[in-house]
Amino acid sequence: MGIGVSVFLLAVGAILAFAVDVTVSGLNLNTVGVILMIVGALGLLISALFLSSFSAYGTRRADRETVVREERF
Repeated sequence: MGIGVSVFLLAVGAILAFAVDVTVSGLNLNTVGVILMIVGALGLLISALFLSSFSAYGTRRADRETVVREERF
């Protein structure tokens, strides 16, 4: 699940939980909205942690070697 899907689930969950005022027999839309918001938040957190582990910022590789080449003319 990517960041876009997570944000979409958060938005749909918030709409169902806070904006929809419809009663459906056998289904509580407020609960479905809260569940979608929780799943979206978890997906967003996992996506952010997963993407930050591959980030080049703030990481140093110890196995890099500096190669200096000297040419005389």
